[in-house]
Amino acid sequence: MFDGLKRTLRAGYARLSGRLANKLILFFSTIIILVVVSLTLISGHMLRKESVANSIESTENNLKLVNQNLEDYLADIEQLSLPQIRYDDLLQAIVNEDTDYASKMYLDQYLRSLFYSRSDLNGIFLYLIDQEKYYSITREGSDTKARVGFQIGIADQPWFEQAMTSPRSHSFQSFAQSNDQIGYTALKNPGIMAYHRVIRSIASREPRAVISFYIQPEVIEEILQDIPMEQGEHLIFLDPDNTPFYADDLSFFEQMKDTSQWDYLDASGSGTDPVIRRTPEGSQYLIVSNTGETEKWKLAKPIPYSNIYEPARQARNVSFLIGAAFLILSIVLIAWIANAITRPLYRLSRQMRKFSEGTFDAVALVRGQDEIADLNRHFNKMVFRTNELINERYKMKLVEKNAILKALEAEINPHFLYNALQAISTKALRSKDFEVADMIGALGLTLRYCIGGKDIVLAREELQHIDRYLALQKARFGDRLEVELEWDESLKSLQIPKLSLQTLIENSIKHAVEKVSGTVKIRISAAFAEGHFVITVGDNGPGIPQKRIDQLKALFQKDWEETQESENIGLKNLNTRLKLLYGEHAELRISNTDHGVSITMMIPRGEDSDVQSIDY
Repeated sequence: MFDGLKRTLRAGYARLSGRLANKLILFFSTIIILVVVSLTLISGHMLRKESVANSIESTENNLKLVNQNLEDYLADIEQLSLPQIRYDDLLQAIVNEDTDYASKMYLDQYLRSLFYSRSDLNGIFLYLIDQEKYYSITREGSDTKARVGFQIGIADQPWFEQAMTSPRSHSFQSFAQSNDQIGYTALKNPGIMAYHRVIRSIASREPRAVISFYIQPEVIEEILQDIPMEQGEHLIFLDPDNTPFYADDLSFFEQMKDTSQWDYLDASGSGTDPVIRRTPEGSQYLIVSNTGETEKWKLAKPIPYSNIYEPARQARNVSFLIGAAFLILSIVLIAWIANAITRPLYRLSRQMRKFSEGTFDAVALVRGQDEIADLNRHFNKMVFRTNELINERYKMKLVEKNAILKALEAEINPHFLYNALQAISTKALRSKDFEVADMIGALGLTLRYCIGGKDIVLAREELQHIDRYLALQKARFGDRLEVELEWDESLKSLQIPKLSLQTLIENSIKHAVEKVSGTVKIRISAAFAEGHFVITVGDNGPGIPQKRIDQLKALFQKDWEETQESENIGLKNLNTRLKLLYGEHAELRISNTDHGVSITMMIPRGEDSDVQSIDY
């Protein structure tokens, strides 16, 4: 098998290198291919590195901006939770709420003012610690008053304990993973996250109440919309303890969490440099993150390497296309140059082969002053000397052949017939046989028209010839032949093939007048149609069988060399002349009508005038 492949390669190389031009093309093409492939591979590697760097830089800047907006929003919620100048009044109302009706109304009014001052909250809860009682106002309620409820176990929930132990007396609660610990059973839709603030006594620092804000998901999602996302990319928003508060795909986060993919994001804010991670399925991700400067919130974006390399891949494909185009252009130029160098040698070898096969007039083209041109000159001298004796004999045979042809032409010269008819017409006039004289005169003019050198004539000339031709036919058929002519005067300047109308009229006489004993009317008409001049010759004879019409149409489609039948050769000749003179849009159409046969010439109209004209 190896020997067979070796022989095949050797045979292919021998065939390629059989010509000098092929050797030159192969040599220079190999050099060009090596250069183009090397440059393409180097540029592809550089583009991949640049794509990663650009993706990291743009993503980091975007995450930093969006993370700052998130922290600003959360800081705004924190600011909302502080009573500020009404802190004493709020504490007084919390302490006296159980016994003072005005304090209850104050707490109700306070919650309503907070809630209706914003549209981004699903609900606000004020938990009175000593009484295990809470005031709440939510968007699920049907009225505008704050509701009062009791719930045991609030103090045992993680978010409550975290708020109590926090140096800043607050905590954030995430609902991204589970809604089991909402905090209050009265709230069915907690939103995306909650902010809890401990309200303490100014004097004793004892906790009196906890106010909770439940934030709508649309608020965070609207801020995160500023981060462009492509297919396969993910976005995770985490607190300093790596608890997810938002994840576009929670299953992806859990999968990465189970493999300790987020450990590099520590609470100190380090670990923000991009890292490469793989999913258990083997997909490779570049995780770009940003840690906030104040609250240390983290925004991480895992990006598939396939997305990062996509611009580089597209640029690489463009580079491949440009390289391929450059390679093809280079090979074409190399082939052209190589052939330009070797073409004179090839022409000389071809002429020498012709000369050796008996073509003694094979002369090589001489161009330039180089060695190849000198070789061509010497070859031409040899050819000229060889032809000196051959040409003498050849010229003698040509003279003999031309003499024979001239003699044959003289024997059938139609001018002799025309002059003879003129003599007979003169004799008939002398005998006062005017009808015979007219017929002979018409026949003579018809003969002169037929032997004229033009192949294209004006329509008025063809119509004059048809008048003479029909005069002879009426002398033959008498009253049995009627002719009707509808030809607009403007169309008489139309140029048509000579004897074309006579061919169509002869067909009507043959298939109509000669077939019946009654009167036959032949109608000749010309008109404009869209894109064509339409010339029609029809009769009211017995018609032609449909099978014969199909045979005629098939005959029109054949090449002239394939035509064998002698019948209707005139129609085939006319159809061929139309296509040669006017192009493929010209044609001859034949069909049966209700009474007889109709044959139509379709001649394409000219672009610059209403009358078709052909220059010679």
